[in-house]
Amino acid sequence: MSGPITPTRTYYRVFAALIALTLVTVYVSFLELGPWHTTVGVLIGVVKASLVGLFFMHLLHSSKASWLAVLASLFWLGILMVLTISDYLTRHILEY
Repeated sequence: MSGPITPTRTYYRVFAALIALTLVTVYVSFLELGPWHTTVGVLIGVVKASLVGLFFMHLLHSSKASWLAVLASLFWLGILMVLTISDYLTRHILEY
């Protein structure tokens, strides 16, 4: 069973984009963005993770079952993040 063949130059371009995004991450870490600092860092991380998943893990040309597994794991991650944030935001209510 053979799948679609991705040209080597595509991998080099994705690698260059990952390096560039890493340099952007380092640059942004020195900026004073106030409350947006974490948001910008997470957005850059999401873009980098998406590039790795789509190209290096071959999700771009994978089956629907693989996409279902990815979406299910992202849904579960979202649930965990919402529960963690809700716990953190309600900690001040239970002070004795």
